This record gives sequence, C-alpha cells and structure tokens, in this order.
Amino acid sequence: MGLKKYISDIFYGVKSLITGMKVTGHYFVRPKEIITQQYPENRESLKMFDRFRGEVVLIHDENNMHKCTGCSACELACPNGSIEIISDKVIDPETGKSTKVIDKFVYHLSMCTFCNLCILSCPTDAIKMAQNFEHSVFDRSELTKVLNKPGSKIMPGIR
Repeated sequence: MGLKKYISDIFYGVKSLITGMKVTGHYFVRPKEIITQQYPENRESLKMFDRFRGEVVLIHDENNMHKCTGCSACELACPNGSIEIISDKVIDPETGKSTKVIDKFVYHLSMCTFCNLCILSCPTDAIKMAQNFEHSVFDRSELTKVLNKPGSKIMPGIR
C-alpha cells in the first residue's frame, strides 16, 4: 500500500512540475520581447520608462528662473519629511507688499520614498521627477541637495 502511494505522489509531483514549467518553456523557446537591460554596458542607449520616478528636481529655465512660490504644499504632502523649504519674506518693489520667497529648497534623497505626492500637490508645477537613477555615494550627506540654483528667482506672473 505504501509503495503504490509513493509512486503516485512522485507521478503527480512530476506532472505538477511539467505543468508549471510549460509557460517558462514557451517563452524560452519563443521570446516575444526581450526586456532585460544589460546595464552598465548599455548606459549610453538606456532609456527609462516614462512612468519611472527618479529624484525630485526643481525646474529652471534658461534665465535661471523657477516657478516655486515657497507655498510649502510639497513639504506638507511629503510623508517622511524629505523636502524642506526655507523661505524668507521680502518686500516686492512693484506692489510694496511683503511676499514669500524661497531661500533654499532642500531635498533629502536618502529619505525619499519616490511616492510622487509632492509633485501632485505642487500648485505651480515647479517640481517634477527626473529620470536619473544612479545615486551611489560613499557619504550619505551627498544625498542632501539644494534644488534651487544660486541666484535663481521666481518667474514673473507666478503667485
């Protein structure tokens, strides 16, 4: 009785293995699309998908101007505090009213979970997720970045 059950268990085990390997064997013999990237050999031709979320960047134009008003919506939306906006009040020479101007836009890449909530919460579309992904460093302090460039100003008409 025990030998018969042992042999039937082996038979059903082999049958189950073959059933599971059919899909793998099918794609091994007839591959539809090769999706494996040979990184870093193909570094020049590597293109990331559009939905890829790299690090957060503050968009600047050719005149070193950005759209960030310093409203701190991205800072509040970040679930783990990877964005810090240090702002200052400056009197606008045109209107004579005090306006909020960013002094530093600090981004802690080491704390970021790449959730995209900061991008979605920005009312002026001043920040976006970049396509870069190579962030290997020996010192963790290099992952803290100031996103606004020195001497950058807010674009006219953005409030």
